[in-house]
Amino acid sequence: MEHLAFTFEDRADAGRQLGEILAKMELDRPLIYALPRGGVPVAVEIAKRIGAPLDLLMVRKIGAPRNPEVALGAIVEGATHEFVVNEDVRRMSGADETYVSKAVADQRAELERRRKRYLGDRARLDPEGRCVIVVDDGLATGATMKAALIGLKRGKPARIVVALPVAPKPALDEISGQSDDVVCLKPVTAFRGVGGFYRDFRQLSDEETVALLCQVPSDSIRTAKARATGTHKRNVEIPPLGLPGDLTVPPDPRGIVIFAHGSGSSRRSPRNVYVADKLNANGFATLLFDLLSPEEGKNRRNVFDIPLLADRVVEASMWVTSEPDLEDLPTGLFGASTGAGAALVAAAELKGRVAAVVSRGGRPDLAKDFLSRVRSPTLLIVGSLDRDVIPLNEKALAALRCPKELEIVPGASHLFEERGTLDDAVDLAATWFRTHLRAQVPAQLGPVPPTGVRSPRSILRAAAVPLSTIDDPTFADAFDRFGSKRVVLLGEASHGTTEFYRARAAITRRLIEDHGFSIVAVEADWPDAAAVDRHIRHKPHSAMKTPPFARFPTWMWRNVEFDAFTRNLRQYNGARAMEERVAFYGLDLYNMNASIAAVLSYLDRVDEGAATVARSRYGCLSEWVHDPAAYGRAALTQGFSLCEEPVTRILMDLLKKQLDYAARDGDLFFDATQNARLVANAERYYRMMYYGSQVSWNLRDKHMFHTLRQILNHAGPSGKAVVWAHNSHIGDARHTDMGRVRGELNIGQLCREEYGDETALIGFGTASGTVAAASEWDAPMQIKTVRPPRPDSYESLCQDVDLERFVWDFGRSGVTDLRRVLSKPRLQRYIGVIYRPETERASHYSYATLPEQYDAFVWFNRTHAVTPLPTLTNTIEDETYPFGL
Repeated sequence: MEHLAFTFEDRADAGRQLGEILAKMELDRPLIYALPRGGVPVAVEIAKRIGAPLDLLMVRKIGAPRNPEVALGAIVEGATHEFVVNEDVRRMSGADETYVSKAVADQRAELERRRKRYLGDRARLDPEGRCVIVVDDGLATGATMKAALIGLKRGKPARIVVALPVAPKPALDEISGQSDDVVCLKPVTAFRGVGGFYRDFRQLSDEETVALLCQVPSDSIRTAKARATGTHKRNVEIPPLGLPGDLTVPPDPRGIVIFAHGSGSSRRSPRNVYVADKLNANGFATLLFDLLSPEEGKNRRNVFDIPLLADRVVEASMWVTSEPDLEDLPTGLFGASTGAGAALVAAAELKGRVAAVVSRGGRPDLAKDFLSRVRSPTLLIVGSLDRDVIPLNEKALAALRCPKELEIVPGASHLFEERGTLDDAVDLAATWFRTHLRAQVPAQLGPVPPTGVRSPRSILRAAAVPLSTIDDPTFADAFDRFGSKRVVLLGEASHGTTEFYRARAAITRRLIEDHGFSIVAVEADWPDAAAVDRHIRHKPHSAMKTPPFARFPTWMWRNVEFDAFTRNLRQYNGARAMEERVAFYGLDLYNMNASIAAVLSYLDRVDEGAATVARSRYGCLSEWVHDPAAYGRAALTQGFSLCEEPVTRILMDLLKKQLDYAARDGDLFFDATQNARLVANAERYYRMMYYGSQVSWNLRDKHMFHTLRQILNHAGPSGKAVVWAHNSHIGDARHTDMGRVRGELNIGQLCREEYGDETALIGFGTASGTVAAASEWDAPMQIKTVRPPRPDSYESLCQDVDLERFVWDFGRSGVTDLRRVLSKPRLQRYIGVIYRPETERASHYSYATLPEQYDAFVWFNRTHAVTPLPTLTNTIEDETYPFGL
């Protein structure tokens, strides 16, 4: 495979090239604005070259009610933080003033927090009357840049210049109307995502961004060291409920201490605030937050709900690890009263992620059976006058199996109100944290069992079948048992992990070569997959207006790993007769435009009269084919269901003429009817997506299942299929919160219901590594770091098995204990094409029962991102088709 031709080495290289061009332009009092974080390294090089001051221009999207992916508007940073609104979306979404006001206030606060993180107390630069240069590392849709320019105009700059390394020409046309000049090094028609033009396009950390800003000499820009010389305080919200918190970070902190208040107090508890201030003076960052929402606080029982309070402490701990300036700090927990019990339960759940625990005047006994599971060094502090609580602490001390101490403070009562006693407690706590907030302690799975009793960890380890490396031919041996099935569904825990693609390819090859499988059906659009099918089956090439898999997310199928798999299939098929060749199909319904084109192309060949009628009927959708989501929005308010009947009639007309059309070429007719079916279902999908996620999700997965069933019927009784789709699609939804709570179904459930024991559902998972994903829909692909799994997740249990690769086969004999240990519902992680580590619990975890959800589960302890390919393709078919490499 030839090397890709990158336009830029990295963002700095692009900035230097832009700087040379801008240096030759007449720019009156230039002021540079960078869109963080990707625009910063580009802008820094420009600022160095032309000697202009540099500031940041930040934009925060505001999503529509009940559909946050749809942009209602945006807040653009400035002296007054301008609000740019899309009135059409506002009207159609029903967003009222209350919703808009709260959303605007929330995002304004977030902009202020981010500015302080990047630039400290630096004053904003005033654009009025100046030539401003707005810089980013590239454009995808241009929506963020357009909002930024609209907001910036209200600051009355004399001239706006947009400077970009790369952008698609349609996006440049959009922003040209909002600026005076646009300088773009690489305007392109065949756009393959911004990252495809850089050799190094890794995501920048906040620390790297700050360091880059310090490279620009300016009296108004403080250095990173200056920014770190003072203690920083900020208000935060702990997901997923947005519980308010007060975070204080001193210079060069030793670690961070999270407070768990008790007995119905709040983060403003005077004693905890006092303790936190003293710990700050000792070099520790502190987080005080409310453990209950205002509504929850009205119910007095919640104050004593230790599992609930502990879960909130776990959420706060996980949030800390997602904050760039906190993620590397060792974590300690400080609990008072009932909060001590919650802190110890959280420490048991978090295992090695808590370096130390301190209880002051607390009720550690409320942690009950969790005490024996705590591995974090624990200090219990009690006042000598707190006679009722001392024996409870002594009982808890005896139950703890970790490094532990009990300290009695002379003359102190339960609240440590006596002069000097609270200072004594603080000194003890600070010493404990200084001693233990260093390296994390080893994780363990559950309490140590009695002698002769198998521990859960030993059960999980004994049932795990180790796997060789993927390239080893023996890797697929563990999956021969599924060769007798008619449908084998192979999942993935993310859409951007190389090990999942390569493992599925190895298993699929084994099922094809040794067990007679002849169909590969994937979570991709039918017309795009059809291009691959023609290639691997050595069939005549059929021109497409756009290359296959050119829509977001391009990396999902346009990657090196999948390219290698298709090459293997083409080679395998080359030695076989046409009827023996493996076929490749897409099950999804998004590419409505390509399917319309395919139906019309087929009818043009076989029935010109029917083609004319079909063009007239599909004309109803002509306004929307390039943005079908807009059809859904219009349908919501304007009744555009008029398109349903004509597109359905096209499918019915095709089926009525089945005998005539199919007699000419059965495969071509089958392709045309599936494309017509896709258009009909896609019309319904985009119309229903605004009525709720459950309706549109179920319609989509039913479409995928019905398409698979049509494929199997077309292949005949001997047809056997391997399906590639995300875990959320192939794991039986009835045994997850998808089905139990949200009323959703999926293709895995429907296959079990239809084919029974002839179905095998195989899930995949990972603990850490990197993944290819975006932060927003249609945003550029990034290589993101996968966060360590939550302690209350199946991924955490898998990690504790301590094998690099293994499979649990839930259908083997002798796995009763395994199924029992895993039978309690736990969280499971799902990473799609979008990955937001900062909100991972709310965005990417859901409860499931693993041994019921899957027939087997494949584990890779550490995984890596796929290698994306560009979206350019050759116009003629050759050995490099369909990816052009």
